[in-house]
Amino acid sequence: MPGRLEIVHHADRRRDVVMPYAPAIRVRRWQLVFVSGVTAAPVYHSHPHRDEEFDLPTSMREQARLAVENLRVTLEAAGATLADLVAATRYLTDVREQDDLNRVWAEHLGGHLPTTTTVEVSRLATHANCKLEIT
Repeated sequence: MPGRLEIVHHADRRRDVVMPYAPAIRVRRWQLVFVSGVTAAPVYHSHPHRDEEFDLPTSMREQARLAVENLRVTLEAAGATLADLVAATRYLTDVREQDDLNRVWAEHLGGHLPTTTTVEVSRLATHANCKLEIT
């Protein structure tokens, strides 16, 4: 179906980096959006990764705030909001920090409860400083 898939970028994206993926893809026929995954790091960052672009807070609470904000901005670029979120998979490097993530999640989503799956991983592919990825 030509023309049915549309790559979504932030309006103010960095154009000096080449990323091997799109932040999101919108399926226009059914109005679906698939997000590549967000962390606390800037959505637009260098590939291969550069350490100086991953100077992140060490607390899950602060990383969760940044990641949810990156998710919000990516959805906004696709014409959606957090209230449109249907499902999310959340990858944590330490599942014991899930309660901090859930508190931030509730602050931003309020009473909206998309389905979620939370998975503990030994490390995220993005960078060792990242504690969380939301897809």
